This record gives sequence, structure tokens and C-alpha cells, in this order.
Amino acid sequence: MSVRLATILAAALLAVAAAWLHDRMRLPPAALPTDPAPAAAPSGRPDQPDPSAPSAAAPSSATAPVADDVPGVRRRPDGTLDWPRPRNTERQAERERMVRTQIAASGFLRDGISDERVLAAMHAVPRHAFVPANYQSAAYDDTPLPIGHGQTISQPYIVALMTELLELRPSDRVLEIGTGSGYQAAVLAELTPYVYTIEIIEPLQRQAAERLQRLGYTTVRCRLGDGYDGWPEYAPFDAIIVTCAAGHVPPPLWDQLKPGGRMVIPIGGTYDTQRLLLLTKQADGSRKSRSVLPVRFVPMTGRIQQP
Repeated sequence: MSVRLATILAAALLAVAAAWLHDRMRLPPAALPTDPAPAAAPSGRPDQPDPSAPSAAAPSSATAPVADDVPGVRRRPDGTLDWPRPRNTERQAERERMVRTQIAASGFLRDGISDERVLAAMHAVPRHAFVPANYQSAAYDDTPLPIGHGQTISQPYIVALMTELLELRPSDRVLEIGTGSGYQAAVLAELTPYVYTIEIIEPLQRQAAERLQRLGYTTVRCRLGDGYDGWPEYAPFDAIIVTCAAGHVPPPLWDQLKPGGRMVIPIGGTYDTQRLLLLTKQADGSRKSRSVLPVRFVPMTGRIQQP
């Protein structure tokens, strides 16, 4: 090939390349690459909060108030609920050991608690704040403790077990019968802001209500009254937990439980063998019952004692 012909071919190739580059530079903006779309949020219950990031202070301005009867509950932009849940670092190591060795670990004739939200709640609530001063050294032992007036605070494992059996979601409304010192109510309030608790002994009710407010569990509703009658003003409830032994299931409580709702209740007399029962209300109002394990609770008092 002559030098002249090679020069002509090279010039032609350069002209084609220049024209192609020119056309590419004139592509409309829509044809240019765009940033990738944001990743979709993980699927799951829309009202499921992150238990590791509770709100202990004023809610963020990015949240919106929820129109219901409990102040302080707000909804985040992603649809999850946010409410005040205090954090206490006193005796933190003891709580960690309690959860690890008494609650999460399996033991004789009992399975360990596996619900991560329940374990986080037990880790967060300072049990020593609900125990009388003369029992502080035993606050994190795996045993019930006296709280006065013939009543007790349940052992940590039983509190965790009864809470797990309820299978609470953040939007659930739960009724507790037997406030006692307020410890169980505080654990429930880690899982849902809609906690309603009734205590029949006036000094205990007054002290528990003050304690819950002082510690920051401000969404818990406390009432002095006979738990046999429930709390019809706030019914129906998604879950009911009874922390005293009854000879039978009080009919008003069953009536106030939603279809599909769950009730955890110890059944049996003071000197009888008591069984912790999980009751599920069927769509037709009938009862599905499961016996969980033998327990020992103080007796329910009030109307249930009437013949």
C-alpha cells in the first residue's frame, strides 16, 4: 500500500471516530446514567420498633403524634411506633448476668427464653428499682421477693416467660391484673406503650404508679380496683396477663379479650397445684388452652373469693 493511500485511510477512520464521539456527547440527559434507587426498607410488621433504639427523651421532630388515648406515642416516617422507654445503667452487669444465666439459658424442666425483644426488655428494666431496700442484695437472684402486704415480685424467669407467651406487638393493648411493685408492667411497656394495669391493694397501687412515673414509664395506665372486673373502658384487649392465682378464669376478663387474643393466667388455689395456662380466644369465643408449667402465685383477692 502506498504512503498516500495509507494516509487517506487513516484520515477517514479519524473522521468516523470524531463523528461518533460528537454524537455521544449530544445524548439527551435522560439517556445518561442515573443514581441507583434507594434500597427498599426491610419487610416485617409495620409497627415493629427497633428495641435497641428506644426513645428515652423527647420524640424527634421527624415523628408524628398518634391519635389515641396514650400521650407520648408517636409514629416514625417508616410507620414504626416510638414512645418513652427510659434507660438505667445502674447494676447493668448484674442484669446482663441475670438474662444470660437465668432467662436465656435452659434449666431443669424449663426452656430458655428466645424472643429477642423480651430478652432486651428484661435487660433494660432495673429490677432493683422495684424491690424493697432490705432485699436489694437479692434483686437479681432467680427468686420471687416480698414487696409487702403479703405480695411478691415474681422471679425474673417467670416474668420473661409470661411476657413471651403473650407475643406482644407494639400496637397491642395489654391488660395486667395485679400491678404489685410495677416490675411486670415496666417490662410490658418495653414492648408496647398500651399497658393498663390494675392493683387491688391501695398502698401498692399508689407506690407502683409513682414509681413507674418516676422511672420514666409514662405510658403505663395504673388503676386501683378489683382485677376480676377488668377495665371495660379500654377493652377489648389483645392480651391479658394475670399475676395472681385464680380458681377460675374471671368471665369479665374473657369477655374483654379480643378474638385471637391471648391470656396468661395461673389457675389453682393457694394450697393446690397451680398451673400456668395460656388461653387463646377463638373467633367464635371458644377457648384453646395450653398448660405451660406448674407455678406458685399469691391468690387473687376480691370478688373472685365470693361464693
